[in-house]
Amino acid sequence: MKFVISGKNIDVTEGLKSAVEDKLGKLEKYFTSDTEVIVTLSVEKERQKIEVTIPVKGNIIRSEQVSSDMYVSIDLVEEIIERQLRKYKNKIIDKKQSAGFQPEFVEKDFEDDGNEIKIIRTKKFGFKPMYPEDACVQMELLGHNFFVFLNAETEEVNVVYKRKGNTYGLIEPDFG
Repeated sequence: MKFVISGKNIDVTEGLKSAVEDKLGKLEKYFTSDTEVIVTLSVEKERQKIEVTIPVKGNIIRSEQVSSDMYVSIDLVEEIIERQLRKYKNKIIDKKQSAGFQPEFVEKDFEDDGNEIKIIRTKKFGFKPMYPEDACVQMELLGHNFFVFLNAETEEVNVVYKRKGNTYGLIEPDFG
């Protein structure tokens, strides 16, 4: 695995770099040697955050963890990613997207932890063209964390969602 480690408001010391590579290096058994692991360490007040992104063919494995100690955050993020990999292994194989993963991982069966994804409700609704700002207002009125709408400017289906710090995000399709 190839590590790309950067820091925001923090110097990435040799100790931190070593801790990241040692801890996340445990994931090496899942990935091929040319897999890139993008790690961003950041500090905001007492929040010590690590963000890890691992792009593999057709998927992005991502986790971020925050604690008051960067080394604790590093430990937590590795555990979460390993759990995600085990949980979604069957879905990866079903979609024939095993490129980037070690053959041993793809072929090995893991115990199902009982957290299988089940869709229990389907909703259908008509789209009324609106602007993203109006969609945010509608989302707030409904008390939801996201809202799907037809963008009046682009005539494409978009999603607005709540972010941390009372901000909003907009998801637009990219067919390129």
